Amino acid sequence: MARKRGITDEHIIEMYVSGMSYVEMSSNIGITNRAIRNVLVKHGIERKPIGRPRIYQVNEHFFKTWTHEMAWVLGLFITDGNVQKDLHSISLAQKDETILRKVAAVMGAHPVIRDPIGTRKTPLLIINSKIIKEDLKQLGITSNKSYTVPFPDVPEQYLPAFIRGVIDGDGWVDREGYSLNITTASFKFAMGIMKTIECWNINPFLQTTKSTSSQKNIYRVWVKGKQQVLTLAQIIYLNSDSNHIAYKKSRMFFHSDPNNLKLLGKFQTAQGRIRFRTTISIERLEPVKQLAIKQNVPINRLLERCINQLLNTKENITICKTDRPKDRIHFKTTYQKSLLEELRVLAKSRGLYINDLIEYSLKFLGDRGK
Repeated sequence: MARKRGITDEHIIEMYVSGMSYVEMSSNIGITNRAIRNVLVKHGIERKPIGRPRIYQVNEHFFKTWTHEMAWVLGLFITDGNVQKDLHSISLAQKDETILRKVAAVMGAHPVIRDPIGTRKTPLLIINSKIIKEDLKQLGITSNKSYTVPFPDVPEQYLPAFIRGVIDGDGWVDREGYSLNITTASFKFAMGIMKTIECWNINPFLQTTKSTSSQKNIYRVWVKGKQQVLTLAQIIYLNSDSNHIAYKKSRMFFHSDPNNLKLLGKFQTAQGRIRFRTTISIERLEPVKQLAIKQNVPINRLLERCINQLLNTKENITICKTDRPKDRIHFKTTYQKSLLEELRVLAKSRGLYINDLIEYSLKFLGDRGK
Protein backbone atom coordinates (compact mmCIF):
# COMPACT_ATOMS: atom_id res chain seq x y z
CA MET A 1 0.00 0.00 0.00
CA ALA A 2 1.22 3.51 -0.83
CA ARG A 3 0.81 6.47 1.47
CA LYS A 4 -1.63 9.05 0.10
CA ARG A 5 -0.12 12.25 -1.24
CA GLY A 6 0.19 15.05 1.32
CA ILE A 7 0.04 12.80 4.39
CA THR A 8 3.09 13.56 6.55
CA ASP A 9 4.42 11.79 9.64
CA GLU A 10 3.03 14.69 11.69
CA HIS A 11 -0.47 14.02 10.33
CA ILE A 12 -0.15 10.36 11.30
CA ILE A 13 0.98 11.23 14.82
CA GLU A 14 -1.85 13.74 15.26
CA MET A 15 -4.44 11.16 14.20
CA TYR A 16 -3.02 8.56 16.56
CA VAL A 17 -2.88 10.94 19.54
CA SER A 18 -6.46 12.10 18.85
CA GLY A 19 -7.70 8.54 19.40
CA MET A 20 -8.31 7.34 15.85
CA SER A 21 -8.09 3.57 15.45
CA TYR A 22 -5.54 1.79 13.27
CA VAL A 23 -8.35 0.70 10.94
CA GLU A 24 -9.54 4.29 10.42
CA MET A 25 -5.99 5.57 10.05
CA SER A 26 -5.06 2.90 7.52
CA SER A 27 -8.11 3.78 5.43
CA ASN A 28 -7.36 7.53 5.53
CA ILE A 29 -3.60 7.29 5.07
CA GLY A 30 -3.30 4.39 2.62
CA ILE A 31 -0.68 2.35 4.50
CA THR A 32 -0.78 -0.78 6.66
CA ASN A 33 -1.05 -0.94 10.44
CA ARG A 34 2.56 -2.05 10.65
CA ALA A 35 3.71 0.95 8.59
CA ILE A 36 1.77 3.25 10.94
CA ARG A 37 3.44 1.67 13.97
CA ASN A 38 6.85 2.13 12.31
CA VAL A 39 6.17 5.86 12.01
CA LEU A 40 5.20 6.07 15.68
CA VAL A 41 8.32 4.16 16.75
CA LYS A 42 10.53 6.34 14.57
CA HIS A 43 9.31 9.47 16.35
CA GLY A 44 9.35 7.94 19.82
CA ILE A 45 5.57 8.13 20.29
CA GLU A 46 4.40 6.05 23.25
CA ARG A 47 1.89 3.49 22.02
CA LYS A 48 -1.09 2.21 23.97
CA PRO A 49 -1.75 -1.53 24.27
CA ILE A 50 -3.56 -3.03 21.28
CA GLY A 51 -7.23 -3.63 22.01
CA ARG A 52 -7.47 -0.91 24.67
CA PRO A 53 -10.27 1.54 23.78
CA ARG A 54 -9.10 5.05 22.98
CA ILE A 55 -10.69 8.23 24.26
CA TYR A 56 -12.19 10.22 21.42
CA GLN A 57 -15.11 12.38 22.51
CA VAL A 58 -16.85 15.20 20.67
CA ASN A 59 -20.39 16.40 20.17
CA GLU A 60 -20.63 15.58 16.49
CA HIS A 61 -23.89 17.54 16.17
CA PHE A 62 -22.39 20.73 17.62
CA PHE A 63 -22.70 22.73 14.37
CA LYS A 64 -26.26 21.56 13.64
CA THR A 65 -27.97 23.82 16.20
CA TRP A 66 -27.39 27.57 16.54
CA THR A 67 -26.37 28.78 20.00
CA HIS A 68 -24.20 31.69 21.19
CA GLU A 69 -21.38 29.20 21.87
CA MET A 70 -21.72 27.59 18.43
CA ALA A 71 -21.67 30.99 16.68
CA TRP A 72 -18.53 32.05 18.59
CA VAL A 73 -16.71 28.80 17.73
CA LEU A 74 -17.80 29.12 14.09
CA GLY A 75 -16.27 32.61 13.96
CA LEU A 76 -12.99 31.18 15.25
CA PHE A 77 -12.96 28.26 12.79
CA ILE A 78 -13.82 30.47 9.83
CA THR A 79 -10.78 32.65 10.59
CA ASP A 80 -8.18 30.50 12.36
CA GLY A 81 -9.42 27.02 11.51
CA ASN A 82 -8.26 24.48 8.97
CA VAL A 83 -10.16 21.66 7.27
CA GLN A 84 -8.07 18.74 6.02
CA LYS A 85 -8.77 18.00 2.37
CA ASP A 86 -8.10 14.24 2.44
CA LEU A 87 -8.93 13.49 6.09
CA HIS A 88 -12.04 13.73 8.26
CA SER A 89 -10.23 16.15 10.50
CA ILE A 90 -10.41 19.83 11.43
CA SER A 91 -8.04 21.93 13.52
CA LEU A 92 -7.94 25.31 15.21
CA ALA A 93 -4.79 27.34 15.91
CA GLN A 94 -4.56 29.94 18.68
CA LYS A 95 -1.64 31.53 20.53
CA ASP A 96 -3.55 31.24 23.81
CA GLU A 97 -4.02 27.55 24.63
CA THR A 98 -6.79 28.40 27.12
CA ILE A 99 -8.99 29.44 24.17
CA LEU A 100 -8.47 26.03 22.56
CA ARG A 101 -9.52 24.36 25.81
CA LYS A 102 -12.64 26.54 26.02
CA VAL A 103 -13.55 25.57 22.44
CA ALA A 104 -13.01 21.90 23.24
CA ALA A 105 -15.18 22.26 26.36
CA VAL A 106 -18.17 23.84 24.59
CA MET A 107 -17.88 21.24 21.81
CA GLY A 108 -17.80 18.40 24.32
CA ALA A 109 -14.46 17.33 22.86
CA HIS A 110 -11.49 15.65 24.45
CA PRO A 111 -8.85 18.42 24.22
CA VAL A 112 -6.28 16.97 21.81
CA ILE A 113 -3.83 19.87 21.64
CA ARG A 114 -0.55 19.68 19.79
CA ASP A 115 2.39 21.87 20.79
CA PRO A 116 4.04 24.14 18.20
CA ILE A 117 6.36 22.23 15.89
CA GLY A 118 8.49 23.14 12.87
CA THR A 119 7.10 26.18 11.06
CA ARG A 120 3.87 26.12 13.09
CA LYS A 121 4.33 28.56 15.98
CA THR A 122 0.97 28.15 17.71
CA PRO A 123 -0.77 25.32 19.64
CA LEU A 124 -3.29 23.32 17.62
CA LEU A 125 -6.61 21.78 18.65
CA ILE A 126 -7.44 18.71 16.55
CA ILE A 127 -10.90 17.20 16.14
CA ASN A 128 -11.57 14.15 14.00
CA SER A 129 -15.15 13.84 12.80
CA LYS A 130 -16.63 13.25 9.38
CA ILE A 131 -19.97 14.67 10.51
CA ILE A 132 -18.47 17.94 11.81
CA LYS A 133 -16.39 18.32 8.66
CA GLU A 134 -19.54 17.93 6.53
CA ASP A 135 -21.49 20.39 8.70
CA LEU A 136 -18.74 22.98 8.33
CA LYS A 137 -18.78 22.40 4.58
CA GLN A 138 -22.50 23.22 4.57
CA LEU A 139 -21.62 26.49 6.32
CA GLY A 140 -19.04 27.34 3.65
CA ILE A 141 -15.88 26.29 5.50
CA THR A 142 -13.76 23.99 3.34
CA SER A 143 -10.07 23.35 2.75
CA ASN A 144 -8.26 26.25 1.05
CA LYS A 145 -11.06 28.56 2.17
CA SER A 146 -9.01 31.73 2.67
CA TYR A 147 -9.91 33.51 -0.59
CA THR A 148 -13.38 32.07 -1.16
CA VAL A 149 -15.12 31.68 2.19
CA PRO A 150 -18.55 33.35 2.17
CA PHE A 151 -20.20 35.12 5.08
CA PRO A 152 -22.42 32.35 6.53
CA ASP A 153 -26.17 32.72 6.97
CA VAL A 154 -26.06 33.37 10.71
CA PRO A 155 -29.40 34.00 12.49
CA GLU A 156 -29.62 37.65 13.59
CA GLN A 157 -29.62 36.90 17.32
CA TYR A 158 -26.30 35.02 17.04
CA LEU A 159 -24.47 37.56 14.87
CA PRO A 160 -22.83 39.31 17.87
CA ALA A 161 -21.30 36.02 19.08
CA PHE A 162 -20.14 35.19 15.55
CA ILE A 163 -18.45 38.58 15.07
CA ARG A 164 -16.82 38.14 18.50
CA GLY A 165 -15.34 34.86 17.28
CA VAL A 166 -14.13 36.50 14.08
CA ILE A 167 -12.42 39.28 16.06
CA ASP A 168 -10.87 36.69 18.39
CA GLY A 169 -9.55 34.91 15.31
CA ASP A 170 -8.39 37.57 12.85
CA GLY A 171 -9.07 40.82 14.69
CA TRP A 172 -6.64 43.49 15.91
CA VAL A 173 -7.62 45.97 18.61
CA ASP A 174 -5.77 49.16 19.51
CA ARG A 175 -4.39 49.10 23.07
CA GLU A 176 -6.33 52.25 23.98
CA GLY A 177 -9.59 51.28 22.30
CA TYR A 178 -9.58 53.87 19.53
CA SER A 179 -9.75 51.46 16.58
CA LEU A 180 -9.90 47.84 15.49
CA ASN A 181 -9.76 45.89 12.26
CA ILE A 182 -10.61 42.44 10.94
CA THR A 183 -8.40 41.02 8.19
CA THR A 184 -9.56 38.55 5.53
CA ALA A 185 -8.58 37.47 2.02
CA SER A 186 -12.23 36.91 1.03
CA PHE A 187 -14.09 39.90 -0.41
CA LYS A 188 -17.48 38.24 0.18
CA PHE A 189 -16.63 37.65 3.83
CA ALA A 190 -15.38 41.22 4.27
CA MET A 191 -18.59 42.64 2.80
CA GLY A 192 -20.66 40.41 5.11
CA ILE A 193 -18.79 41.80 8.12
CA MET A 194 -19.32 45.36 6.84
CA LYS A 195 -23.06 44.82 6.37
CA THR A 196 -23.46 43.25 9.82
CA ILE A 197 -21.63 46.03 11.66
CA GLU A 198 -23.51 48.72 9.71
CA CYS A 199 -26.81 47.22 10.93
CA TRP A 200 -25.70 48.11 14.47
CA ASN A 201 -25.46 51.83 13.58
CA ILE A 202 -21.68 51.68 13.43
CA ASN A 203 -19.74 53.05 10.46
CA PRO A 204 -16.99 50.64 9.34
CA PHE A 205 -14.87 51.17 6.25
CA LEU A 206 -12.98 48.77 3.98
CA GLN A 207 -9.26 49.01 3.21
CA THR A 208 -7.74 46.94 0.38
CA THR A 209 -4.03 46.08 0.27
CA LYS A 210 -1.86 43.55 -1.56
CA SER A 211 -0.34 40.47 0.04
CA THR A 212 3.45 40.76 -0.09
CA SER A 213 3.82 37.06 -0.88
CA SER A 214 1.02 36.29 -3.34
CA GLN A 215 0.15 39.84 -4.50
CA LYS A 216 -3.53 38.97 -3.99
CA ASN A 217 -5.96 41.38 -2.37
CA ILE A 218 -6.21 41.50 1.41
CA TYR A 219 -9.22 43.24 2.96
CA ARG A 220 -9.36 45.01 6.33
CA VAL A 221 -12.64 46.08 7.85
CA TRP A 222 -11.95 49.04 10.16
CA VAL A 223 -13.97 50.51 13.01
CA LYS A 224 -12.48 53.78 14.30
CA GLY A 225 -13.39 56.11 17.12
CA LYS A 226 -13.60 55.31 20.84
CA GLN A 227 -17.40 55.52 20.93
CA GLN A 228 -17.80 53.33 17.83
CA VAL A 229 -15.46 50.68 19.27
CA LEU A 230 -17.20 50.82 22.66
CA THR A 231 -20.64 50.46 21.02
CA LEU A 232 -19.44 47.38 19.13
CA ALA A 233 -18.01 45.91 22.36
CA GLN A 234 -21.31 46.37 24.19
CA ILE A 235 -23.06 44.40 21.43
CA ILE A 236 -20.70 41.49 20.86
CA TYR A 237 -19.86 40.75 24.52
CA LEU A 238 -23.49 40.77 25.75
CA ASN A 239 -23.74 36.96 26.05
CA SER A 240 -20.07 36.08 25.97
CA ASP A 241 -19.61 34.62 29.48
CA SER A 242 -15.94 33.63 29.41
CA ASN A 243 -15.93 32.72 25.71
CA HIS A 244 -13.62 35.41 24.41
CA ILE A 245 -10.00 36.52 24.35
CA ALA A 246 -9.69 38.60 27.51
CA TYR A 247 -7.20 41.22 26.35
CA LYS A 248 -9.21 42.08 23.23
CA LYS A 249 -12.33 42.62 25.32
CA SER A 250 -10.35 44.75 27.76
CA ARG A 251 -9.03 46.94 24.94
CA MET A 252 -12.46 47.42 23.37
CA PHE A 253 -13.88 48.50 26.76
CA PHE A 254 -10.85 50.70 27.49
CA HIS A 255 -12.82 53.96 27.56
CA SER A 256 -15.44 52.61 29.95
CA ASP A 257 -12.83 52.19 32.72
CA PRO A 258 -12.27 55.40 34.77
CA ASN A 259 -8.78 54.26 35.74
CA ASN A 260 -7.79 54.06 32.08
CA LEU A 261 -9.15 57.54 31.42
CA LYS A 262 -7.06 58.90 34.29
CA LEU A 263 -4.01 57.22 32.78
CA LEU A 264 -4.75 58.75 29.38
CA GLY A 265 -5.07 62.16 30.96
CA LYS A 266 -1.40 62.09 31.88
CA PHE A 267 -0.49 61.99 28.21
CA GLN A 268 -3.16 64.33 26.82
CA THR A 269 -3.20 68.11 26.73
CA ALA A 270 -6.25 70.17 27.59
CA GLN A 271 -7.14 70.14 23.89
CA GLY A 272 -7.06 66.35 23.75
CA ARG A 273 -3.76 66.19 21.88
CA ILE A 274 -1.14 63.55 22.66
CA ARG A 275 2.35 64.28 23.90
CA PHE A 276 4.77 62.16 21.88
CA ARG A 277 8.56 62.07 21.82
CA THR A 278 10.35 61.01 18.68
CA THR A 279 13.92 61.05 17.39
CA ILE A 280 14.52 63.10 14.30
CA SER A 281 17.46 64.37 12.26
CA ILE A 282 18.66 67.88 13.24
CA GLU A 283 19.41 68.63 9.59
CA ARG A 284 15.89 67.66 8.49
CA LEU A 285 14.20 69.38 11.43
CA GLU A 286 15.89 72.75 10.87
CA PRO A 287 13.92 73.68 7.69
CA VAL A 288 10.69 72.94 9.61
CA LYS A 289 11.74 75.35 12.37
CA GLN A 290 12.61 78.06 9.84
CA LEU A 291 9.31 77.66 7.99
CA ALA A 292 7.38 77.71 11.28
CA ILE A 293 8.97 81.09 12.11
CA LYS A 294 8.26 82.41 8.60
CA GLN A 295 4.60 81.38 8.66
CA ASN A 296 4.14 82.08 12.39
CA VAL A 297 2.74 78.62 13.12
CA PRO A 298 3.75 75.98 15.67
CA ILE A 299 6.25 73.40 14.45
CA ASN A 300 3.92 70.50 15.23
CA ARG A 301 1.28 71.92 12.88
CA LEU A 302 3.78 71.72 10.02
CA LEU A 303 4.71 68.19 11.06
CA GLU A 304 1.03 67.22 11.02
CA ARG A 305 0.65 68.64 7.51
CA CYS A 306 3.55 66.49 6.35
CA ILE A 307 2.16 63.40 8.10
CA ASN A 308 -1.25 63.92 6.49
CA GLN A 309 0.44 64.19 3.10
CA LEU A 310 2.31 60.95 3.82
CA LEU A 311 -0.88 59.11 4.83
CA ASN A 312 -2.62 60.21 1.63
CA THR A 313 0.23 59.50 -0.78
CA LYS A 314 -0.07 56.64 -3.24
CA GLU A 315 3.67 56.31 -3.79
CA ASN A 316 5.69 53.43 -2.40
CA ILE A 317 7.38 54.26 0.90
CA THR A 318 10.97 53.04 0.88
CA ILE A 319 13.05 53.45 4.02
CA CYS A 320 16.41 51.73 4.41
CA LYS A 321 16.98 51.21 8.11
CA THR A 322 20.76 51.12 7.66
CA ASP A 323 20.70 54.62 6.12
CA ARG A 324 19.09 56.36 9.07
CA PRO A 325 20.61 59.79 9.82
CA LYS A 326 23.34 59.85 12.47
CA ASP A 327 22.38 63.29 13.80
CA ARG A 328 19.08 62.31 15.38
CA ILE A 329 17.95 64.07 18.55
CA HIS A 330 14.94 63.68 20.83
CA PHE A 331 12.07 65.95 19.84
CA LYS A 332 8.92 66.16 21.95
CA THR A 333 5.68 67.82 20.85
CA THR A 334 1.94 67.11 20.65
CA TYR A 335 -0.10 65.52 17.85
CA GLN A 336 -3.73 64.86 17.10
CA LYS A 337 -4.63 61.52 18.66
CA SER A 338 -6.35 60.16 15.52
CA LEU A 339 -3.45 61.22 13.29
CA LEU A 340 -0.89 59.53 15.52
CA GLU A 341 -3.00 56.36 15.56
CA GLU A 342 -3.21 56.26 11.74
CA LEU A 343 0.55 56.70 11.59
CA ARG A 344 1.03 53.86 14.08
CA VAL A 345 -1.15 51.56 11.96
CA LEU A 346 0.81 52.46 8.81
CA ALA A 347 4.13 51.85 10.56
CA LYS A 348 2.98 48.43 11.79
CA SER A 349 1.74 47.41 8.34
CA ARG A 350 5.11 48.31 6.76
CA GLY A 351 7.32 46.90 9.51
CA LEU A 352 8.69 50.36 10.32
CA TYR A 353 8.95 52.66 13.32
CA ILE A 354 6.86 55.81 13.78
CA ASN A 355 10.15 57.75 14.03
CA ASP A 356 11.07 56.62 10.51
CA LEU A 357 7.73 57.71 9.05
CA ILE A 358 7.70 61.13 10.75
CA GLU A 359 11.19 61.78 9.43
CA TYR A 360 10.24 60.49 5.95
CA SER A 361 7.15 62.72 5.88
CA LEU A 362 9.36 65.84 5.94
CA LYS A 363 9.99 65.33 2.22
CA PHE A 364 6.46 66.72 1.74
CA LEU A 365 7.30 69.95 3.57
CA GLY A 366 7.80 71.95 0.36
CA ASP A 367 4.47 70.76 -1.06
CA ARG A 368 2.44 71.95 1.93
CA GLY A 369 4.58 74.77 3.15
CA LYS A 370 4.34 77.15 0.21
